[in-house]
Amino acid sequence: MQGQADLFQGLDATVPSVQKPVTSDIQVKPQGQRRAFRLDPANFELAADSLEASGQYRILRRLLPRPVITSRIALPGEKLAVIVDTETTGLDHTRDEVIEIGMVAFSYDEDGRIGEVVGTFNALREPSVPITPEITRLTGITPDMVRGHSIDLNAVEAFIQPAHLVIAHNARFDRPFCERLTHGFSLKAWACSHAEISWSNLGFEGSKLGYLLSQCGWFHQGHRAVEDCHALLEVLAASLPGDAGSPMSHLLISARKALLRIWAEGSPFEMKDELKKRGYRWNDGTNGRPKSWFIEIAEDAYEMELTFLRREIYRRDVEPFTQRITAFERFRSAS
Repeated sequence: MQGQADLFQGLDATVPSVQKPVTSDIQVKPQGQRRAFRLDPANFELAADSLEASGQYRILRRLLPRPVITSRIALPGEKLAVIVDTETTGLDHTRDEVIEIGMVAFSYDEDGRIGEVVGTFNALREPSVPITPEITRLTGITPDMVRGHSIDLNAVEAFIQPAHLVIAHNARFDRPFCERLTHGFSLKAWACSHAEISWSNLGFEGSKLGYLLSQCGWFHQGHRAVEDCHALLEVLAASLPGDAGSPMSHLLISARKALLRIWAEGSPFEMKDELKKRGYRWNDGTNGRPKSWFIEIAEDAYEMELTFLRREIYRRDVEPFTQRITAFERFRSAS
């Protein structure tokens, strides 16, 4: 019986070498080399359209900001909106500071059709606190970039003064920072394109600006204030399938609705899980509002919510503190 080592004895002598055929249909692409391919820049769009039509590719085009039209005659019934985005030294508006603000002003009509861009604004600001490496990584803004810079607040006030609506993609974050920056923002109606549009119902896979933009077929330099404003404008202007309108039309419908904020003050501690399951959020009272669980609901849902609180939470008749919240109050830090 042969041992394991014996099985390989004489192998070199008995196994012929493998020869490649002289001709072969198989072409091996040398590693590290790419096939040469030249395309006239004048035909880029034609090539992109062909790739998309094949069904095998998705094409993202670089987002080019719309031109600013300064000399124009306003159309009957049109309004103005301002998209705003801020970059800051952190998340706490009571302590952190704005280091960049970007804004894009545009016209729109009652149905949400977006018209022309009528102005842009962008400014950097040197904060009184250091810009950390993490903030630089997120925003691309370095201490050298903001050194010696400040924001002309009078120019900011003049820019937003004619606006009927201020839009941010995270208004709960941006509004408190903007209001701390200058008072004019507190007088405006606000809308949040992140929270007040049901993106999943409109066929989008996520609600982050980068996801939305890519599904609309664009890419851009993200996380710089004015670039993000231009990106959000194109997302809001995108045509939705069928007769669904545009995201801007859906945002206007949400912004026009008043909400009721109900405070479940003094609710039994053991019922906190039921409140949380229902959609209530906890407020710790440090912002000047009640230390209590609260929820925001549509006005026509008030009686149903009152019944829930009386039967399931308090188990007695109560009249909870309730506030009517419109776009002028929504997303404020202490509204």
